[in-house]
Amino acid sequence: MDALRQKARNLRNAGTDAERRLWQHLRLKQLGGCKFGRQVPVAGYVANFVCLEMKLIVELDGGQHVERAVYDARRTRVLEAEGYRVLRYWNDDVLVRTTEVLEDISRALELAKDNGKIKNKIKGTPPQSSPALCAREEAESNSEGDEA
Repeated sequence: MDALRQKARNLRNAGTDAERRLWQHLRLKQLGGCKFGRQVPVAGYVANFVCLEMKLIVELDGGQHVERAVYDARRTRVLEAEGYRVLRYWNDDVLVRTTEVLEDISRALELAKDNGKIKNKIKGTPPQSSPALCAREEAESNSEGDEA
């Protein structure tokens, strides 16, 4: 097993109270019917929680992240360059304001779903009017011009 996958496994086994609390709400497609993974390797990093389908990563930060702001910013840029949206919450917010954090994640999932629908609609060639319809519309517009 490579080092990153081993690190992810170790992190899964040693989660913080906040990670365990949030995981109880994200696991088994409980939030928006979306499947989340916990401590998943993504783009050379281990994401706390990730929904691959919606390209959404949820990161929980403890007190040590105050000193690691530059590292976290670089990490976020790399993940965003891979097409992920990254949400960050303090551990304390997850423990004290769990409902608000879940509502925020739900909004992000809905936004991702809506963006996916828009992207799916613009894939491929847009629908074209049939040649018969175009000819009929042209004939109708010509006959209206004759009447004037």
